[in-house]
Amino acid sequence: MKAFVHVRLKLILLLAVLPLQSTIGEPHTEPPPVVATADWIESTAAQLNQQHPGLRASRSRYQAALAQAAGSRRIADPTARLGGSVFDERNMHSREEGNLSYGIEQKLPLLGKETAARSMAEAEASVAGVKVEALFQRLRLDYARAALDAALAEETVRIGVEDLTWLDLAVTVSETRFRSGQASSFDVLRLQNERARRASQQLNDGDRSHAARAWVNHALGREPLVEFPRLLLPEIGPELTGSVGLQNQAVRNGPALRILERERKSAAATLESTRRSARPDIAVGVEGREYAGDAGFRNGTVTLSLSLPWWNRAGYRRDLERDQHRLEAVEQDSADAALGLRNELHHLLIEIGNARRDALTDRDDILPRSDQALAAAYAAWTSGRGLLSDVLEARRMRLEARIRQARATAEQWIRVHELAQLCGLTVRETLRLSTR
Repeated sequence: MKAFVHVRLKLILLLAVLPLQSTIGEPHTEPPPVVATADWIESTAAQLNQQHPGLRASRSRYQAALAQAAGSRRIADPTARLGGSVFDERNMHSREEGNLSYGIEQKLPLLGKETAARSMAEAEASVAGVKVEALFQRLRLDYARAALDAALAEETVRIGVEDLTWLDLAVTVSETRFRSGQASSFDVLRLQNERARRASQQLNDGDRSHAARAWVNHALGREPLVEFPRLLLPEIGPELTGSVGLQNQAVRNGPALRILERERKSAAATLESTRRSARPDIAVGVEGREYAGDAGFRNGTVTLSLSLPWWNRAGYRRDLERDQHRLEAVEQDSADAALGLRNELHHLLIEIGNARRDALTDRDDILPRSDQALAAAYAAWTSGRGLLSDVLEARRMRLEARIRQARATAEQWIRVHELAQLCGLTVRETLRLSTR
């Protein structure tokens, strides 16, 4: 009987300290756990610049575009000419006029073709640059999702450890009560089955936690088995509102809209380059002639040449029409993306609010009542006035409430990171603009 009372006291003490219990059984060789706050995620996301191959590839394409823009020719290469003339042996025209000719011709950058081509290359490089920024923000969002998923998996493991400890003690209590004739063998068998299922689920949850941390490494562009600290869920976030300032920032800084704006400028530069391509090429040249017999100079000529693009006027009009349609398409895409962004912003704020409400409901309402119900059902069962099914049902409600709270908290912060990425801001800036 004393053993039964001792086990009962231990079980009551465990129920009192369960909410405050930290992660159990972590190896001392692992780094200490870290809370996956928004500031921590964004500070560690700087590793993407050095480690993620996709981001490095995008930055290399940007550097290539910059080099192409810098290498755009401001003036065309000159053209050198060298030739000779053959005269009849019976006359002396070769001595008088010279039988060797040489010269050089240079196109003049007078009508803006070269300037337009350079502006087009610079606009294309600008598109590549903003795509690098957008890719970094998307990869940072993927990393935030992976980190919060890993934190949720770790919290699930921690909840499972506590539940497994509770079941171990409950099995011990039931076996003690069975030996004293106060419980049936069915109660013992049922608790043992529950304990076996929880032990198997705990192994599965542990594997999922390791896999989630491997995905964090993958999101950072690292090998999956690189050591990474265990992550803990942050506290429930603040309530957010859709302020006008947040909407304006989303329209101004949103990665998708910024890319479309740069593409619009690039399309406009391409249109201008196409328009100027229909202008003629003007070139100036000098030419001299000499006689090969005595290397004497005979005469020189200055030339001015002009291309005649009017023969292809229809083709130039088609090129201009093509680029005008492309510019209009980008402008319409920008307008459509702006409308879609506002709608997506609205839905994200709703989802953030729903997740926060669910987390608060489980933490402040359902979980306290489940704790009380479990304590009451357990007391009634150990005193012989209650049923084990009531105890297990109360345990299930408490377990589900804790897991739901953890999932809702992770969901809220994932949506907050998505909101920040949508607006092209950090989470801190997003919270500042949207917190009541």
